[in-house]
Amino acid sequence: MNNFRLSAIDAAHRFTKEHYPNCQGALLAGSVVRGEATNTSDLDIVIFDNNLKGSYRESLLCYGWAIEAFVHNLTSYKQYFEMDAKRARPSLPRMISEGIVLKDEGFVQIIKNEASDLLKRGPEEWSEETIQLKRYFITDVLNDFIGCSIRAEELFIANTLAEILSEFVLRTNRKWIGASKWVYRTLRDYNEEFANDFVEAFDTFYKIGDKNPITQLADEVLKPYGGRLFDGFSIGKEE
Repeated sequence: MNNFRLSAIDAAHRFTKEHYPNCQGALLAGSVVRGEATNTSDLDIVIFDNNLKGSYRESLLCYGWAIEAFVHNLTSYKQYFEMDAKRARPSLPRMISEGIVLKDEGFVQIIKNEASDLLKRGPEEWSEETIQLKRYFITDVLNDFIGCSIRAEELFIANTLAEILSEFVLRTNRKWIGASKWVYRTLRDYNEEFANDFVEAFDTFYKIGDKNPITQLADEVLKPYGGRLFDGFSIGKEE
């Protein structure tokens, strides 16, 4: 990447015109739109081109930026909306909903409205069976964490606990989940005080090895649903 860098919006417009001149619509999304860009941030650009048979993604270095292009025709995005909703991680709907319109021949605003409606609905409610299953898995990992005395193993068990506890909190409250940096962001969007407590509990363990804050956090999360679950749990058993 050379030292010359266009502004984010200028780079996005130029990219769209030069690489997808016949597209019906385009959006600039991601951290630059949210005002959260860093020195290593890229540009997320969603393209709608009905001349294409399907969807694809490509990564390019242009105009001083790393650019991620998410390319769809005017129907392929619906499949991704559906997949994202099922896994409760609405990556594409979020990008489209928050995106700045670069080009619109009459379709983009309609798709943005679809994305916004999906985000407002939230993910499907977990069944009682799913909640019990998740309680059991959290209990199992928590017991491993408490009993472990090998630091290297404790670190990875803690990582797993952070993932499954955040998922449990968000999904039982019918909120979208996230991965990587979006774990904290989705927790913060749900409840900023809880998100800070969550981070503090894990930060304390990583800094000084104290497991008690994480254990207490896990027990507080599970308490409204019956607490830890082991005795009497079964799966796949025929009556």
